[in-house]
Amino acid sequence: MRNKRCVLLIAGAVSVLSCFTAYAGAWEQDGEDWKYKKDNGSYAEYEWVQDSGDWYYCSRWGVMQKNTVIDGYYLGADGKMISASDTENPLYGEKVYKLPVNLPVTCPNRMDGDGCTFCGGVGTGFEAMNSEVSVSEQLNATKGKITKRYKAKKFIAYFQNYTNTFLPVDKFEKYLVEAAQTEDIVGISVSTRPDCITKEYLDCLKKISEEYQVKISMEYGLQTVNYKTLNKIDRGHTLAEYLDAVLMTAPYGFEICTHIILNLPGDDMTDVIETAKILSALPVQIVKLHSLYIPKGSKMYEEYKEGKITLCDPKEYLDRLVNFICYVRKDMVIERLFSRVPKEDASFSNWGISWWKLKDRFDEIMETNDYMQGCKFDYLNGAALRRWEI
Repeated sequence: MRNKRCVLLIAGAVSVLSCFTAYAGAWEQDGEDWKYKKDNGSYAEYEWVQDSGDWYYCSRWGVMQKNTVIDGYYLGADGKMISASDTENPLYGEKVYKLPVNLPVTCPNRMDGDGCTFCGGVGTGFEAMNSEVSVSEQLNATKGKITKRYKAKKFIAYFQNYTNTFLPVDKFEKYLVEAAQTEDIVGISVSTRPDCITKEYLDCLKKISEEYQVKISMEYGLQTVNYKTLNKIDRGHTLAEYLDAVLMTAPYGFEICTHIILNLPGDDMTDVIETAKILSALPVQIVKLHSLYIPKGSKMYEEYKEGKITLCDPKEYLDRLVNFICYVRKDMVIERLFSRVPKEDASFSNWGISWWKLKDRFDEIMETNDYMQGCKFDYLNGAALRRWEI
């Protein structure tokens, strides 16, 4: 095994290497899950275990993980760690790239208003094509560019912009099938609001996943767990809707990604830490962290110009980012640390500092203080019982 200290691995996803321990014990089946029971009667949880020379990872409730990446190591369909000499992604056999798809949809939050205060008129689809272009044409056009530049051969159709489930289920299914039938598409990622998902949409996704053998992931925009901030930014939902969406989605076996903005006006360090803790307590596998950017023409843009909102400085953002990483579960994949948007579209973005300079400073803070992801993850599973002798 490789021996590495608290270094963040950033290559499309972020993770931190943890300790590896060999135990004497046995596997137990619990429904469709497998758990490793140690010789002391407890179950391995949030840790690596070695069995017959192979390494496995057990997450919350002791469940063995498979078909994923933990601490920078790939786990196959049987849960075994893939050899360190194997550089291919075992989920697909090689590197896979996301291709943005833009559907002719809007957001329910825009039906009776202007949407979230931080949202511009074009949503988040900066790299997407016109929504009038068919799904297959969008995918093939972007695929050609990515293939030429990166020699990619497999792709994920990323339904990114606006609220992609804010349309009838039959139309939703039609778009997904068109994507699944496009050559070299091995996965579908659907971004939507947590108050725009029902079992009908999830059943549709499950059907397509099984019929076309594509991997499904859901992305929910939460932004913060502070319901007062959610109200101030006119988000249109609170924490309850997000919890409902995650708990509804989890039984389907889809990967769940959550979008979080770490420096929303009104939020402070307490909100950042609580957000990390709540995500860690839920069956969420991925988080995308954003530094706030303010699009021109948005309601927040007017508030920013008029001095009605106060934004934290870059040092405070880095402190929040570091604390989030320290408090979040160590097996949580982190796909982003800072926002990256075209300069011409934003009135404020990353304090005018390039994202890679911010990342260098973040790496320096983590390494200087000997921090690693999950080093403060000690608050679940009866924390008070561990703190006090009774």
